[in-house]
Amino acid sequence: MTHPLVPQIIDLATPVATELGLEIAGIVFHTNQRPPTLRVDIRNPQQDTGLDDCERMSRALEASLDAAEIIPDAYVLEVSSPGISRQLITDREFISFKGFPVVISTSEPYEGQQEWIGQLIRRDETKVYLNQKGRVVEIPRSLVTRVQLDERR
Repeated sequence: MTHPLVPQIIDLATPVATELGLEIAGIVFHTNQRPPTLRVDIRNPQQDTGLDDCERMSRALEASLDAAEIIPDAYVLEVSSPGISRQLITDREFISFKGFPVVISTSEPYEGQQEWIGQLIRRDETKVYLNQKGRVVEIPRSLVTRVQLDERR
């Protein structure tokens, strides 16, 4: 379940990242930890994301978050690169990784299973399409909780 502050944080972080030549790959706010941890994954579209990119984003985002006072209590800010074993979230990622092996998890069983493994075909407004050995599986997006690149292949 996404934390209710995440959309506001994305709205604040996206222009900060853009100004630094970076992209937001994902944001998760772990409030079950003390202090809570805000994890921001970034990507450098020009080259491999490096420690320098993470440091620049961390400083700039920390200043913006403090000024906006979105998060009322103390928290830890973690800025990192998502790496290759990442979850696909944006339309751009679904286009970029078409044909790649993925693992799709669902909130409840669909056609008798909660985990689907195959090659990503595409995603539209209502479904995620998966190729399983030549058979097309259409999984309703409302059931999909995660689509992740499959590193086992």
